[in-house]
Amino acid sequence: MRSRFYSAFTVCVVATIAFVTGFSMGQEKPSSGRIYELRTYTTLPGRLPALNKRFAEHTMRLFEKHGIHNEMYWTPTDEDNKLIYFVSHASREQAEQNWKDFGADPDWKKVAAESQTEANGGKIVEKVDRVWMKLTDYSPQPAAK
Repeated sequence: MRSRFYSAFTVCVVATIAFVTGFSMGQEKPSSGRIYELRTYTTLPGRLPALNKRFAEHTMRLFEKHGIHNEMYWTPTDEDNKLIYFVSHASREQAEQNWKDFGADPDWKKVAAESQTEANGGKIVEKVDRVWMKLTDYSPQPAAK
């Protein structure tokens, strides 16, 4: 049952992404290499507020610093331990480099370590799931920003 829920949920999230980000029905082909990444973080019990705080105060800024474009962020209405979001990268190869650079960033290492100290409640994230996505040839195009 839960697996079917997540499949349906993923389809709904992707459809919502297309609608909310202002995709238009242009005639242009999708950008050649842009890649989208849908990520779901499952937190340990009671740790979602700490994860949300870390994203709002640090992570999003550090993502942009390393070429990881913030797109949208959600929390499910019927669960209290998940953060679902999607980001985009210039290409799959660039995504791999972006994540490598982000993970090695001294500012990120400091923020991650400080937010997970015993005094701050310990470890935050229990599990990370991700799905790589690319636009199809028939996909509506992102509106110019």
